[in-house]
Amino acid sequence: MYCRQPTSREGHPMRLWTRRRLLLSTASAASTAALAATASAPAHALTGKPPAPDDAIVRRLGSLPGVRIVEERPSTEPGYRLFVLGLRQPVDHTDPSAGTFEQRLTLLHTSTERPTVLFTTGYGAVLTSRFTEPTVLLGGNQLQVEHRYFGTSLPSVHDYSHLTVRQAADDHHRVVRTFRRLYPGAWISTGGSKGGMASVYHRRFHPHDVDGTVAYAAPNNVDDRDDSAYLRFLETVGTAADREAIRTAQRRLLLHRAELVARYEAATTAAGDTFRIVGSADKAFEIAVLRAPFMFWQNGGSAADRAALPGPDATADRLYTWLDDTAGLSLYADTVARAYIPYWYQLATEMGYLDVPTAHLSDLLRHPGAVEPRTFVPRDIPVRFDPDAMPDIDRWVRRSGTRLLFVNGTRDPSTAESFPPGRHDSRVLWVPDANHHTTLADLPAADRAEATAMLTRWAART
Repeated sequence: MYCRQPTSREGHPMRLWTRRRLLLSTASAASTAALAATASAPAHALTGKPPAPDDAIVRRLGSLPGVRIVEERPSTEPGYRLFVLGLRQPVDHTDPSAGTFEQRLTLLHTSTERPTVLFTTGYGAVLTSRFTEPTVLLGGNQLQVEHRYFGTSLPSVHDYSHLTVRQAADDHHRVVRTFRRLYPGAWISTGGSKGGMASVYHRRFHPHDVDGTVAYAAPNNVDDRDDSAYLRFLETVGTAADREAIRTAQRRLLLHRAELVARYEAATTAAGDTFRIVGSADKAFEIAVLRAPFMFWQNGGSAADRAALPGPDATADRLYTWLDDTAGLSLYADTVARAYIPYWYQLATEMGYLDVPTAHLSDLLRHPGAVEPRTFVPRDIPVRFDPDAMPDIDRWVRRSGTRLLFVNGTRDPSTAESFPPGRHDSRVLWVPDANHHTTLADLPAADRAEATAMLTRWAART
């Protein structure tokens, strides 16, 4: 359930499945569970070592207010050191009496004279040397911020009312304000999908914290009352034959529901997992089937993927395997679903959700509203949607946004409703025939040169 931030070396797993009556999703069940486990590992489970106290950079880090060095970990890149840090943050930036929590950060340090890239997955932190594309292009430092309420960045009292885009933006503001004492040069923010959204939200409330922002495959989700952009996209992407093959596979999966749900439930039980959050294996199976077209185009959609779509004579086993590969069946069992309750809460209260076509399946569906975010938020957590949150962000981008670079794939349904360019020194660039996993390196040559020049200019503060 995360989205992927592109890098020049290797893909950074972060997938998002966002539904404005569906969502933007994950690489695979295994990678999702692995990231969830890594992101939530307690400090004592980390595998690095305490840094030497007489080290100059260690002394300077230790002198920053509210900063704790958890450990130093091995870095994969010469000239870089990897630190896992904690930063004491207010639970409510408007009310000191609400208490504090420790937010997890990772720092890839190379030099206090270099630019610094502020990076978020929008979820838990990844505790290995994963370099974002702007970090590589600029040869800069990289400060990764774990999103509040994910991983170990948890208030002791889980009052979800403090999980808002403004509170997270204020977290980022305090990170920049704190670490600018150590890194006085240019700052660039970046993230992919939900991380890209968080980077834009940060700029909305603190527009001068950084010198520019690169947001990859970031949904806008501005109008929760009108999902037609997403429906139109799914009704036109690919060829008519591709779309019909997916619709046929969905129907055949639901026609084989009894057999396949029994298999799904048995495999989940054997793995020691349950469906208490979603409610049942049957409901989880239906969600996966409904998500399949969106996820197919978001994460795949290549010629090879289209050629491998199940045919009309595909066996139940082949259909099940395709569904698992496409929509990730383990995402709806409790182990993963529990880790992403904060994400679903954000969708249900501010970020909005998508829609997907269901008319061709209406006679086979059993669980109305199954793919709504509320399905994944326990009933004892109050949920109230704020219809003004995303329009506010959109207005700021259109009227006041500066130095914003959006990089999208033309085959990605998540950006069917994309951010507009800002008012000054901003661009929306499209990678032809690309899905949710875009990079600057994949852009056409002229656009790639323009994007690189923008990033270089921002980092030079010219």
